[in-house]
Amino acid sequence: MKQAEMKKSALPAPARPRTIAVAESMNIEGPTTLMAEAYARLEEMIVTLELAPGAVVSEAILSRQLGIGTTPIREALHRLAREYLVQIIPRRGVVVTSIDVRLQFEVLETRRELDRLLASAAARRATQSDKAAIAALVGPTEKAAALQDIKEFLRMDVQLNALLSRAARNAVAAETVAKLHAVSRRFWYFHLDAPRHLAETARRHVGVVKAVAAGEPTEAAAASDHLIDYLVTFSQQTLPHA
Repeated sequence: MKQAEMKKSALPAPARPRTIAVAESMNIEGPTTLMAEAYARLEEMIVTLELAPGAVVSEAILSRQLGIGTTPIREALHRLAREYLVQIIPRRGVVVTSIDVRLQFEVLETRRELDRLLASAAARRATQSDKAAIAALVGPTEKAAALQDIKEFLRMDVQLNALLSRAARNAVAAETVAKLHAVSRRFWYFHLDAPRHLAETARRHVGVVKAVAAGEPTEAAAASDHLIDYLVTFSQQTLPHA
């Protein structure tokens, strides 16, 4: 499987206001903090391979690059370490982790249970305001897929996960699964090499969105499983014998 990062890294980096908007969507409990912004921007840089696997980074350099103080950067890096995206090595710095297919399968196995739970709970518990916000992602998600705008599609995925977590009213499940989504997104981005994969992934995401917005717990759970089924198949196709 070819490595597609050269092609994708040519896409323009997000403007600062757009990144802040994504950070706000991820911060379920309140307004954006500098740490939330630092996390959102670093997570996207890692997922989209701007910070490549194996790269060694430092708080000071990232602070200058992003225009954010070293304390928020440090806090964001510690969160990213808990999410398997970086490894903090004392006296050496911070290393972006490698992309591991075995970890991807473990992540998807865990995500299947938690994503299904959150989708079903969100369909049961979402307020009308929640449903409107979730339904509003359908158009932008489909547009990003149609335009082959991979980075924008990933931002829609981040927002969807945050909105579903808020609507589900299960902080334990939401916090646990949040540690896994970025790993899965990076693996998908790294191996994505055909437009049909983006279109199919988008279609399955939209299925979850529509079921939750319609307040259908059974359908939402089934749609979540269909998405994970597809991601498992996608991951299997990256194996050497596939």
